[in-house]
Amino acid sequence: MITFIAFLLTIVGSINWLLIGLLQYDFIAGFFGFQASIFSRLCYILIGAGCLYLIIRIIVNKGYLKVWERKKKKKKEPEKVLEPAYSNVEAGKEVVKNEETEKNDNSINDEGGLFDEHMKEK
Repeated sequence: MITFIAFLLTIVGSINWLLIGLLQYDFIAGFFGFQASIFSRLCYILIGAGCLYLIIRIIVNKGYLKVWERKKKKKKEPEKVLEPAYSNVEAGKEVVKNEETEKNDNSINDEGGLFDEHMKEK
């Protein structure tokens, strides 16, 4: 929005300089009475500040200036249901992915339960 206002101020200033160059008529001074009026000086300052703002924006954006941008509406994504950390454990058996069970993610390794690896005989 600030860029758009600065752009409009720069256009007004450019038209004023065109009138000064062609017709020797200062539109802002004519509108406010004379050139030394506080309102005329304030307009000149605002136009100059708007021009400087645009120059800085162009330099920062590497030669690119976007005057007006419409905000895109964000699509609402469905909320993800979080599963508890123990959802991959059923009745004391842990889901272990290996070559055989990789095909079916819901399969359970039947070699033993969670603590059976410690109970194996040597």
